[in-house]
Amino acid sequence: MHKSDIVKIKKEIKIGIVFVIATVVLIWGLMYLKGLELFRTNRTFYAVYDHVNGLVAANPILIKGLQVGQVKKIYFHPRDPRKIIVELYILGDYPIPKNSFARIFSSSLLGSREVEIIPGDSQVMAQNGDTLFSQTEATLGEEVNRQLLPLKNKAENLISSIDSIAVIIQEVLNKNTRENLVNAIEHVKQTLENIAHATHNLDTLVDSERNNLAAIIGNVESISRNLKGNNDKITNIITNFSDISDSLTKARIPETLLQVNKVVIDLEQVLQKINKGEGTVGQLVHNEQLYKEVEKAARDLNLLLEDIKANPKKYVKISVF
Repeated sequence: MHKSDIVKIKKEIKIGIVFVIATVVLIWGLMYLKGLELFRTNRTFYAVYDHVNGLVAANPILIKGLQVGQVKKIYFHPRDPRKIIVELYILGDYPIPKNSFARIFSSSLLGSREVEIIPGDSQVMAQNGDTLFSQTEATLGEEVNRQLLPLKNKAENLISSIDSIAVIIQEVLNKNTRENLVNAIEHVKQTLENIAHATHNLDTLVDSERNNLAAIIGNVESISRNLKGNNDKITNIITNFSDISDSLTKARIPETLLQVNKVVIDLEQVLQKINKGEGTVGQLVHNEQLYKEVEKAARDLNLLLEDIKANPKKYVKISVF
């Protein structure tokens, strides 16, 4: 073999090796861009859905927000065309319980679909090739319909109630009922007029007796001022009464109580006569002329108290033993 042939063979071998290396690098690059790594632990799981809501191959797979793989394939179930099988390519050896869920959801309102692995609580871990439970997040239209459906039902029930109320009102408010309502309103109007008339009469009565009431109040105030001015004297009198009460405690109380009881009975009889207008006090309560005379007597009493205040020794002589 000539030397030129040997050089040619070596050159072809080098070209072949470079081609193989370039092919491997290209395949590895394509796999890396797709999220598939050749020299890393990987597993494939399956999930079966009724619909995938726009999920496509190469969409990411997340666990607790971290991407751990991507959707490898999506195809119809060979034995049940109503079902769709999704192959989930998982990188790494993150433990996934056997009862975990593969939930299809949307990362944002208009974002692409993703798959989230929701770990279960089983102590048995899923193995390569196992099928996980499936779950699908509702689409925007389905969520809106779900929110609006209760409102729609309530609106329909409300409309039915309004119709029923309208029918009842129409049946109740017949001619006889309307006439009864008119009569009832007329009676209420007459009652209000009577109340207004009674109020007017009460106001008139108060106006007519205003002077008498003012005179009585003035006399009471005058008596109160006189009592306040003679406070010391009244205190002395009360002290004397206290001494007298000490003496009374030594008296025969049962006999005294009997006498008091008799006085109470007599007083009750007197009050009954007063209520009937009998006697002087009864006349005082029911006779306006007598009332005026009592008023005059109150004024005289006021003058007397003022004189007592000015000349106490003239009227009261108190000796303390």
